[in-house]
Amino acid sequence: MSPTGQGLLEVSDLAFAYPDGRQVLFGVNLTVRPGERVAILGPNGAGKTTLVLHLNGTLLAGAGSVRVDGIRAATGSLREIRRRVGVVFQDPDDQLFSPTVRDDVAFGPRNLGHRGPELDRRVHAALAATGMVAAAPRAPHHLSFGQRRRVAASTVLAMDPTVLVLDEPSSNLDPLARREFAQIVLSLGLTTVMVTHDLLYALQLCPRSVIMNNGQIVADGPTRDILADRTLLAANRLELPVGCVLPA
Repeated sequence: MSPTGQGLLEVSDLAFAYPDGRQVLFGVNLTVRPGERVAILGPNGAGKTTLVLHLNGTLLAGAGSVRVDGIRAATGSLREIRRRVGVVFQDPDDQLFSPTVRDDVAFGPRNLGHRGPELDRRVHAALAATGMVAAAPRAPHHLSFGQRRRVAASTVLAMDPTVLVLDEPSSNLDPLARREFAQIVLSLGLTTVMVTHDLLYALQLCPRSVIMNNGQIVADGPTRDILADRTLLAANRLELPVGCVLPA
């Protein structure tokens, strides 16, 4: 079961169908409390991405609701929802489009009306959090993939979110970049929801995991317990690396 008590993020009986009539979510319930880091696991087509796109109002519920800090995601609240919930997409190039790193990171807070010293402060703090201050004057497309992912995270952090959503954050990263990004996430102390196929990354970063399949949450509990249940993993087309023994 989800933790009891008031959640920072509350998904209640969420159902959603795309315009072609294909229903993807069937009554999803999820509570994430302040400071939690939760991994969303599941096979391709389980509804994971559709779920997280509801968390910042990119998609709006067909039935049920999503609330952040008690604010319901709806047409009239999208500006505030998107300020509070920052999504770092799997491909950083989906978020980087400006001539320089600084311009990309400044884009969001500038749209919120920040200028001058406050804008500079937000940009510097966001780049400092990801170790990318020195890259501020550079063109994003000149950076490595791992560096671009850090900059994409900075564009979100500059908005001062209360919830960080990460979509496959370890994909296409070499081992060092993978470890460095994990250290950044842990250092932020933000409430975090992470979609991943990388079960060991989930174990490293998220004390709690949920498994989605066929548009529903089918398991929710401590990540170690979920990963230790080989029957549960197999039933949901998940598996640990061959020969993997969970660390003590």
